[in-house]
Amino acid sequence: MSLNNHSCYSFRYGVMRPAELLDLAVAKGYTHLALTDINNTSGCLNFLRLARRKRIKTAVGIDFRNSIDQLYIGIAKNNDGFEELNRYLSLHLTQKDPVFSPNVPGFKNVFVIYPFNKAPKRPLDDHEYIGVRPSDLNRLKICKDFLPEKLVALQRGSFRNRSDYQVHKLLRAIDLNTIYTKITPQDYADPMDIFQTRKGYEKTFAEFPELVSNADHLLRQCSVSFDFDQPKSKNQQTYTGSLPKDVKLIRELCKDNLRYRYPEPSDEIISRLDKELSIIEKKGFVSYFLINWDITSYARNRGYFYVGRGSGANSIVAYLLQITDVDPIELDLYFERFINLYRENPPDFDIDFSWKDREDVTQYIFDRFPNTALLATYNTFQYRAAVRELGKVFGLPKEELDLLTTGRVDFNKIDGLSQTVLKYASLIQGLPSHLSVHAGGIVISELSVHRYTATFIPPKGFPTTQFDMVVAEDIGLYKFDILGQRGLAKIKDTLDIVMSNNPTDAPIDIHDLRRFKQDPTVKSLLKRGKAIGCFYVESPAMRMLLKKLEVDDYLGLVAASSIIRPGVAKSGMMREYILRDRQPERRKKTHPIMQDIMPDTYGIMVYQEDVIKVAHYFAGLTLGEADVLRRGMSGKYRSREEFNKVRNKYFENCQHKGYPQELARKIWRQIESFAGYAFAKGHSASYAVESYQSLFLKAHYPLEYMVATINNGGGFYRPELYIHEARMCGAQIESPCIERSSHGCVIMGKVIFIGLGMVRGIESEMVDCIIQSREQSGSFAGLMDFVERIGLGLEQLCVLIRINALRILGYSKKELLWKAHQILQKKKKSKIIQRRLFTPPVKDYQLPDLTTDQYEDAFDQMELLGFPLCNPFGLLEHQDFPKLCVDDLPAYLNSEVTIAAYLITVKNTTTSKGDRMNFGTFIDLKGQFLDTTHFPKVAAQYPFTGRGIYQISGKVVEEFEFFSLEATQMHKLPYIPDPRYRENIIDKEELLKSLT
Repeated sequence: MSLNNHSCYSFRYGVMRPAELLDLAVAKGYTHLALTDINNTSGCLNFLRLARRKRIKTAVGIDFRNSIDQLYIGIAKNNDGFEELNRYLSLHLTQKDPVFSPNVPGFKNVFVIYPFNKAPKRPLDDHEYIGVRPSDLNRLKICKDFLPEKLVALQRGSFRNRSDYQVHKLLRAIDLNTIYTKITPQDYADPMDIFQTRKGYEKTFAEFPELVSNADHLLRQCSVSFDFDQPKSKNQQTYTGSLPKDVKLIRELCKDNLRYRYPEPSDEIISRLDKELSIIEKKGFVSYFLINWDITSYARNRGYFYVGRGSGANSIVAYLLQITDVDPIELDLYFERFINLYRENPPDFDIDFSWKDREDVTQYIFDRFPNTALLATYNTFQYRAAVRELGKVFGLPKEELDLLTTGRVDFNKIDGLSQTVLKYASLIQGLPSHLSVHAGGIVISELSVHRYTATFIPPKGFPTTQFDMVVAEDIGLYKFDILGQRGLAKIKDTLDIVMSNNPTDAPIDIHDLRRFKQDPTVKSLLKRGKAIGCFYVESPAMRMLLKKLEVDDYLGLVAASSIIRPGVAKSGMMREYILRDRQPERRKKTHPIMQDIMPDTYGIMVYQEDVIKVAHYFAGLTLGEADVLRRGMSGKYRSREEFNKVRNKYFENCQHKGYPQELARKIWRQIESFAGYAFAKGHSASYAVESYQSLFLKAHYPLEYMVATINNGGGFYRPELYIHEARMCGAQIESPCIERSSHGCVIMGKVIFIGLGMVRGIESEMVDCIIQSREQSGSFAGLMDFVERIGLGLEQLCVLIRINALRILGYSKKELLWKAHQILQKKKKSKIIQRRLFTPPVKDYQLPDLTTDQYEDAFDQMELLGFPLCNPFGLLEHQDFPKLCVDDLPAYLNSEVTIAAYLITVKNTTTSKGDRMNFGTFIDLKGQFLDTTHFPKVAAQYPFTGRGIYQISGKVVEEFEFFSLEATQMHKLPYIPDPRYRENIIDKEELLKSLT
């Protein structure tokens, strides 16, 4: 029996995955095995799950260490013991000084094994043992201090072979952030920790066979078990403390809100509601719904905006509980995607909150529900990261590292050291490096979370599991997704800005979706793809799709939201959908069953539930089998074998139904290519609601909406584009101002002042100080007054002057810079701001005329904001560039043209052959979008070289009345030389004369 074994979840120490460790143990002749990772339980549950198929008895525990120094091993006798270990480790991981005490707590259901050289100098308790390693055997012969029954054989199993051991040493060097030659034997494991055969193990301890039998006896007493086959939900079982009360409450809530959602509920609505409630009760999901209702009720009471999405958005119960705002009756949402009697796990509810509100909501959840934790994810070594880390360990220079990480090197033409780096990088690739936090997953369990895992406290400040969502679902813990996004903050902030900037306008009911759907201005924005800043519909790909589909209604946007996903596009069905949408006669070619299943999408699979529909109605699979298929396509299956069974049954059923083999394969390819990427229809509809809210605000209050967009970090693009969009909508853009700007942009009428927080080199605390001083003491009387009140240093003052934030004081930038040096040249920045009773006079020199031209301002802006506030085309060194614009392209269809355009963004992708190509997004001289395609040969010959204006030659092409350019040549046009570094701008002799 082997008591002390490590998997790769002994981060940056172990190398074997749990399945590999189990296979090794079976191959080496073991019948019992303990997994004892170092200060970690991440691998325990998966280890137990996998062991059932390997015909090997297992135990789980923890190898408690301070760094690499082993203190003792704890092995759980049972599930209670596993919880004890998890609690103890969690307590340790939450401490600021995470050093284990050599004194073991009073475990009741845990065996504790001390290393031979750290045995307590006291009588051992019943659950305590001394581990004897092969290196301790000689000392044991002369040591008579321990009772024989308290001694166990302790052969560590950390590595399969010498190669594993070498990988381990490299991982230790990575962990210690040092070069390989500087690690010492105290930093890594004993080379004898290679896994022995059972016979070799017994031979090692042949002189003391009782040590082996004691270890065997200890492990046989251990049994930690969980139901992995058909796990019952471990989530909090009731909301009110009583199941009957839960059922009564959910029915009352639905009844109370029925008239709010449906003023005149039809028989269809009542029937759908009764059906859903019946299944929710049968499946035991009532508390799951009520907890989500509780969370969203808290948000509404706090005035927080949120969007409920996921498959749960297909539910009328969720709609009535106001978890979602999507009407499943209006959209004909497929009930069985949301829930059916064959589905064991509850539906997904992804609830998006503003990034500003999410932390408070999370805190509420932890305060409201006792057994709560965030879910972890495993950060694994990706190939390039592994190459870079190993390169540093071997001391390779940065230039060589950069070359190796590209992956474009000939292995046979690099030196031996570089070959070693690449060799071991392939072995380290995929191993977990450390734990991180899931984007939004939270578990709320009936029992203590420590029943299943230890927890740690990441920077977010909330207890977090040591396993991921897949392992959580294996035991029946289903997550709640509490996510943060900036789109909701943009909507909320826009409403506040509109009230401030347009105080006489009527308040906006942002939830009046019916009004937004009928608004002609919103329809026009959608149809023309004029949706910059509006959630996900602003991306270049979505902008093109909206134009091609000529979308101008809600259902069209819902469909477009899913069509744009990679799977549909990859299968070729996105183009087919557009063709069938624009050419009704083409729809007749659809297979009649597919047309009947999906009439709204012309017989084309667009949504996730379409996989279930096709599998069930077309191929005759049960709803349970269809859901296995959907989850398998999404990569969420645990059993590849189960998935393959369903796949085989699909083809058998198709054959039995008499479908041509080619048709069955064609439909399967469509399922296979997109199921993992497509949205549920309810999910798409939820996103479309937020898009409509954004589109309405942009349609009627574009400047206020752009300000809110910029102040919330933008979206798909850099802030520069949103400032450009505001200008295109009629705004006057002003550089930051100490009297007008805040951290973010401020709008006054049609004038937008750039935020001080957008200026590089300006500290947030200083912006706070400027705003506070302005509010408390009014406007700044002059430069000296500003300096004294703010207490800033010369460097930050110069940044403010260069960005022209002090122009309101009435001096040019150069004059202000001279005055700033006069005042602050010998001062250091004050940490404590003090107003002086008397301000000492500063000699006021008579300066010559110091002027700044617009070009100097533009280059200062490029340095301090990242972009100029003027038209960038005015900065070109040569003004004879091509003046062709996007509006002119239709006249040159299929012809070669040359156009100058300002680069906005580049999408890098690869062809099916692995060749690199690009899609470019530019704006032309008039500020309109230009889209370009750069096929591999052109992309390689004419690469993008950073931001700026490019002259692009290419062929004008058109698809569905959307015009773009297939580039054949491209080069970047030069700006004028930086005028700030021209010599003799100032007459230096005249300046010196005036100063004396």
